Amino acid sequence: MGSLSYRDLRSDPSVWARELGLSREAIELYLASDVLDLHLDSFIWKRIFGYDLHRRHGAGLTRGHFLSHVDLPRIREACVTGGTWVITTNPLRSAARRPAIFLENLRRLQGIFESVPDEVGVVRNAREYDAVVASGRHAAFLAIQGGNALDRRLEDLDLIPDDLVLRVTIVHLSSSRIGVTSSPAARSRQGEGLTGFGRDFVRRLDEKRILVDLAHINREGFWDSVAVHDPSLPLIVTHTGVNGVHKHWRNLDDDQLQAVADSGGVIGVMYQSSFLGESPFRGRSDAVVRHLAHIVETVGEDFAALGSDWDGAISPPRDLQSPLELPRLVEHMLRRRWSPERIQKVLGHNFLRCVRAIRG
Repeated sequence: MGSLSYRDLRSDPSVWARELGLSREAIELYLASDVLDLHLDSFIWKRIFGYDLHRRHGAGLTRGHFLSHVDLPRIREACVTGGTWVITTNPLRSAARRPAIFLENLRRLQGIFESVPDEVGVVRNAREYDAVVASGRHAAFLAIQGGNALDRRLEDLDLIPDDLVLRVTIVHLSSSRIGVTSSPAARSRQGEGLTGFGRDFVRRLDEKRILVDLAHINREGFWDSVAVHDPSLPLIVTHTGVNGVHKHWRNLDDDQLQAVADSGGVIGVMYQSSFLGESPFRGRSDAVVRHLAHIVETVGEDFAALGSDWDGAISPPRDLQSPLELPRLVEHMLRRRWSPERIQKVLGHNFLRCVRAIRG
């Protein structure tokens, strides 16, 4: 395919500022920043419906709910310098089949990016990220959502080729051989955390320098992971809200925020309106910054990041339904009188620090 069709918004930032009704200061600071999203789930719709990541999409029949948030033209037009693109595990597939299907999907996702080499580069570490961004391209990290993709035996983690997977979200919306989900559907395993295999799974991820992502795991499993994790490496929670702003089963409490910060890790705030404490149909983007602000005020400015979960069957704020609206978050941060340095940490530098700590 080779190229994508999109506008060059860098050529005249005032155009973008007018379209969004934002200050030019917000646009220029955004454009001067590393902008990384810790969790993009768009590939799942390619697998299910054939959603074309090469084609620019609008809000679609769902009017901005559940899917149609992200595609490569909008990622490029919005100058998103990097993103972690996830392969989500189907828990209904047999354990024996999951590794082969995962490897097939890994090749498919990598192939999508490699089909537009002038636009996107697949990266494994911060050095490669820097090189790809310096060449004017989007840097795509690859990840697994649902460690049960490779939970038949620990050796299955060795199937990952060439360190292609940066992180594993060890538990998703269903419980597994690894541990228990935070979803209310897991009431039958209430009080359980990581299994013995799950503890070994976390240790093996550490050995392979794969980031351990504690989004979706229940509180017991979270603390079990902290206990067995290599304390010299960062832990991350890529897409979550925080209970200090809105109490929800999917969100983290302040003790959990502190544990991630103590590891040198990072917490990505997601855009699901109900987790943010907003109406699914009337939510606004400033709710994301309220959650970011709580992280900053509780554990410091070095540990907050963006983890949208766009295309992860979410209902985002109505003014944050695609990457093209990301500068709104910068405007909200500026109105809080946050320094440019703090804003740039949140937009990307904090996550890049974690990547450098584990991969260089």
